[in-house]
Amino acid sequence: MSRAKGTADGTARGTDTHTRSDSAAPHAADSHDLIRVHGARENNLKDVSIEIPKRRLTVFTGVSGSGKSSLVFDTIAAESQRLINETYSAFVQGFMPTLARPEVDVLDGLTTAIIVDQERMGANARSTVGTVTDANAMLRILFSRLGQPHIGGPNAYSFNVPSVKASGAITVERGGKTKAEKATFNRLGGMCPRCEGMGSVNDFDLTALYDDSLSLNEGALTVPGYSVDGWYGRIYRGCGFFDPDKAISRFTKRELHDLLYKEPTKIKVEGINLTYEGLIPKIQKSFLSKDVDALQPHIRAFVERAVTFSTCPECDGTRLAPEARSSKIGGKNIAEVCAMQISDLADWVRGLDDPSVAPLVAALGHALDSFVEIGLGYLSLDRPSGTLSGGEAQRTKMIRHLGSSLTDVTYVFDEPTIGLHPHDIRRMNDLLLQLRDKGNTVLVVEHKPEAIEIADHVVDLGPRAGTEGGEVVFEGSVDGLRASGTLTGRHLDDRAALKPSVRKPSGVLEVRGATLNNLQDVSVDIPLGALVVVTGVAGSGKSSLIHGSVSGQDGVITVDQTAIRGSRRSNPATYTGLLDPIRKAFAKVNGVKPALFSANSEGACPTCNGAGVIYTDLAMMAGVASPCEECEGKRFQASVLEYHLGGRDISEVLAMPVAEAEEFFGAGEARTPAAHKILERLADVGLGYLTLGQPLTTLSGGERQRLKLATHMAEKGGVYVLDEPTTGLHLADVEHLLGLLDRLVDSGKSVIVIEHHQAVMAHADWIIDLGPGAGHDGGRVVFEGTPAELVAGRGTLTGEHLAGYVGG
Repeated sequence: MSRAKGTADGTARGTDTHTRSDSAAPHAADSHDLIRVHGARENNLKDVSIEIPKRRLTVFTGVSGSGKSSLVFDTIAAESQRLINETYSAFVQGFMPTLARPEVDVLDGLTTAIIVDQERMGANARSTVGTVTDANAMLRILFSRLGQPHIGGPNAYSFNVPSVKASGAITVERGGKTKAEKATFNRLGGMCPRCEGMGSVNDFDLTALYDDSLSLNEGALTVPGYSVDGWYGRIYRGCGFFDPDKAISRFTKRELHDLLYKEPTKIKVEGINLTYEGLIPKIQKSFLSKDVDALQPHIRAFVERAVTFSTCPECDGTRLAPEARSSKIGGKNIAEVCAMQISDLADWVRGLDDPSVAPLVAALGHALDSFVEIGLGYLSLDRPSGTLSGGEAQRTKMIRHLGSSLTDVTYVFDEPTIGLHPHDIRRMNDLLLQLRDKGNTVLVVEHKPEAIEIADHVVDLGPRAGTEGGEVVFEGSVDGLRASGTLTGRHLDDRAALKPSVRKPSGVLEVRGATLNNLQDVSVDIPLGALVVVTGVAGSGKSSLIHGSVSGQDGVITVDQTAIRGSRRSNPATYTGLLDPIRKAFAKVNGVKPALFSANSEGACPTCNGAGVIYTDLAMMAGVASPCEECEGKRFQASVLEYHLGGRDISEVLAMPVAEAEEFFGAGEARTPAAHKILERLADVGLGYLTLGQPLTTLSGGERQRLKLATHMAEKGGVYVLDEPTTGLHLADVEHLLGLLDRLVDSGKSVIVIEHHQAVMAHADWIIDLGPGAGHDGGRVVFEGTPAELVAGRGTLTGEHLAGYVGG
């Protein structure tokens, strides 16, 4: 652009020219209004090319497993994060997770991506809602400035910092001379010394650790992994602190103390130098330092049998030392403040009027108000983060982004309406629109019609799942989706009708005086032999009632939202136990050992150790995975692939989809009833398209939950408890789920479902509605009866929304 210079007149003319050319043509910087994706092939995507408008709300729909997460998370968000990581030095990148470039030809117009996914928060016993959102950090600073009596800095109020005292000689140099002086060091931490900041103490039932009528040589120890011939058993037998042939009941006080509590001591056993430690500290380090849910099933069963957890008598479960509990603001100490419901705590913080901490109070007040705004005002800051549901964890992660001043950022959400009552979904929609209106690009993977309807742009993937999906079947407006005839478009306006008749219960399961969490002395009769739906707004006490009073009983099978754990070596066949009967069938027909047909055992390809790929670590660069040339990615030795069953080798069987494998093992030479039964259950939960050998790490959230449901269906029990089974399910799949629940009830089982989806409510035989609100405003049964009675009465929030849904 030419610009006159030198005179005032020239400058004015130059400015004038600038204005005219701007109005004539848009600035080059304003032309980047699209995120362009060309040739995306991640997971099951089939060369997908789309253009997504920036600064708009785009919703991605499609059946579970159609490729939504592969496109949004594994392609767009992953590449954005990788490019940001590349801006750091190689030294810093060495400490960051290494991300490979996604399988895509062109990705253009990306902005910084902030991912808010469904991953459950770490269930570390020291992690609470306050610690994961930084609200605790701000409260600790507040108490260190205003708390009376003053006891020290912020660490004095932290239950994760122990008090430390030390004294000794230090060397001081003065005037060229060195002199030894005595010094004392004292650091006050907030950790309760009795429970070490855990809030609970554990006690051991010694009868579960050993049989005292036996000697060690006779196998007295009953702890998993401590058998007579095992390594630990040999250490205890050969340590020399007691006679291994003497029955434990005849041990002296000293010998029993050495067996159970002895401090770490260097010893020599069978010529090897090692450290001996008493049984109880050993178990505490190896089993109790981990999250109980993460333990292997047999070890978890032992811990639940042998260890009792009770509230710490010294800190009364607050986790804090006496000094931290003695320091107060307005008559409340930090433990009492953290135990308050967040909506009440926000009011308490607003009442603090001290100019010296005004910025801190404003920031803390904003964080707490965000909790209330997002519908989590019923939580307290001392709630362990591992007890949050998937939806609560996701919304807790959203807190830090709500008041952010950043604009032109891409926010990526994975089903933000999970765990939300229809009443709360409206509030979530408002928050997503707020983020968009600040000038951000919002990408949402979603199944709920109420959330799809607010989209500016919709991308529908399909037409089906797995290998039958991975294509864009529609792109455009919500109205265009309705008229498009795709699976999502056809089901978008689906409304389940109330059942004309409901089942008569065969009995009742009594719950009396339930007071867990916010439950207010709830007594309720849950019908058996029927489909019972427990509903209510998020935080009303549904999970507290069912998991607290029903789940632990004999004959009750609970399918909750905890994540499936598994490496890339795990697949649906190993997870469900399907591989065992298949291996035995191969071994029987060919007259060889079953272990040959395991890629994790004797049959593994020696070059890649049964992984199918060779991984090359490139330090701070993304590692490279190349298919193994020896086995061509089949994971087995060539000699193993010469053995056949029904004309197929083991690698061909693992490459079969569930539906094809169900036919294969159902008849003919390959007929294997044990395998067929498991495959039937997988097909029943709508996973017919999954291949048997697909790594668990590639499954979507909805697929993992249904895989878990299929596994639990094999267990012997009369009552099934399902926690939000529609999570991650497409509208079309909800129909299959209702059919499956009906089949379970018709086979004589009782099914109790904690659910927010109106289609499931409408299909129920009996509804128990909790409320009326969340937190201390909930915890009461506000309705018991049939769906028709709930709709007719409209006396609760659920009743109003269900009536609107069924057109009542």
